[in-house]
This record gives sequence, C-alpha cells and structure tokens, in this order.
Amino acid sequence: QVQLAESGGGSVQSGGSLRLSCAASTDRFSIYYMGWFRQVPGKEREGVACISFGGSTTGYADSVKGRFTISRDNRKNMLYLQMSSLEPEDTGMYYCAATTTYLGDRCTGLAAYNYWGQGTQVTVSS
Repeated sequence: QVQLAESGGGSVQSGGSLRLSCAASTDRFSIYYMGWFRQVPGKEREGVACISFGGSTTGYADSVKGRFTISRDNRKNMLYLQMSSLEPEDTGMYYCAATTTYLGDRCTGLAAYNYWGQGTQVTVSS
C-alpha cells in the first residue's frame, strides 16, 4: 500500500501558475504509475495528467496540454504538477493517485487507480 498527500493548492488569478506536489509514503515509489485528477462539485472526477513508473511516458487531458507538466522524482518519492496559464475552468479539487498497473500513455482513466490522496484545492479567478 501507499499513502499519498497533496500540497501546493491555492488561489490565483487567470494566467497565473501553481505547482502541486504529492508525497508518497513508500520506499517503492517507482513501481507506481501516477496520475493527477481534478473534481468540481457536481461533476465527475476527471483525469488531468499521468506518468509512468520511471517518468519516460506521460499523458495529458486535451484541456491541459501545453499548459500543465507532470513530473516525478523517484529518489524523493514525489510527484509534481506544474500548472501554467491557469484558467477559471481549471478550478477544482486536485487529487494524486497511484496504481501498480502498466497503463502506457493512456493513463488518465480513474478506474485504473486504487490509491488516492485527500486532495488540494485550486481556485482560479478571472
């Protein structure tokens, strides 16, 4: 098992940037595919970005391509999401998630992930 803890959320104006972090409580972080998801009240949780075990493969939702960058540091057991050119539509609770299943670059589907953090709120104002 792995426990995940997100941080770095906050309130920014449209066009601003934020960097989210996710700390994983495991000594075997590299065996997990990792993903970032977000949810707005009343809507389904959606995949934002994902990254393979070693970080060589990434996947992004079309809505964030070119603006968000996912990365990981397996030595520090950390996952990151650099968000730039933020838009009000990016507002939501952001969750990191983990799975030991190989997913390729189509890795933003919720069903594949079985470990979830508690989330960190991102609010973008216009």
